[in-house]
Amino acid sequence: MKILKHLGLVTLLLSAPSVYADNSELLVNAAMERLKHQVRYDGAYVKLDYPMGDVPADTGVCTDVVIRSYRQLGIDFQQLVHEDIKANFNQYPSKRNWGLTRPDKNIDHRRVPNLQAFFKRHGKSIEVTKNGNDYKAGDLVTWMVNGSLPHIGIVVKKRSADGKRPMIVHNIGRGPELEDMLFDYPITGHYRY
Repeated sequence: MKILKHLGLVTLLLSAPSVYADNSELLVNAAMERLKHQVRYDGAYVKLDYPMGDVPADTGVCTDVVIRSYRQLGIDFQQLVHEDIKANFNQYPSKRNWGLTRPDKNIDHRRVPNLQAFFKRHGKSIEVTKNGNDYKAGDLVTWMVNGSLPHIGIVVKKRSADGKRPMIVHNIGRGPELEDMLFDYPITGHYRY
């Protein structure tokens, strides 16, 4: 376990599965609360405060749904991801995917492949299946949309009309929404944090 201190904030960075997994109900509630916000889909690069920096509240992408939901639990992925990339740059796809040579606290946490690397390193990777019952409320799922666009969402308690799949809170271009879309795109990751 490593404790990071920055500007009076103390954040736990764990090398084992997250202690936050027990907070799945709180995460689901925070994700459902995101549905009340009007957000224009905008992935533009923005210089952010650090830690706890955020893009303007009326803008965001899929990762911002996850980031803002976890912030309701007191978890700052901007700081966690930045500190881990700083210490383990080669464990992240920043150079391969975007040609970066160093971490960038303004954008690293807002990129799905970086969140996937972080969850693999500090959360729990779960087997990807085609069985909706294997996806529990509070799980995080990543997809590849149209063969090239990484995407992420949060599994919630509500179920599809036929009861076979959990619904997902995500932002795929229309702002935060609740949707039956778990198996609409190829799943690239399933995590608990």
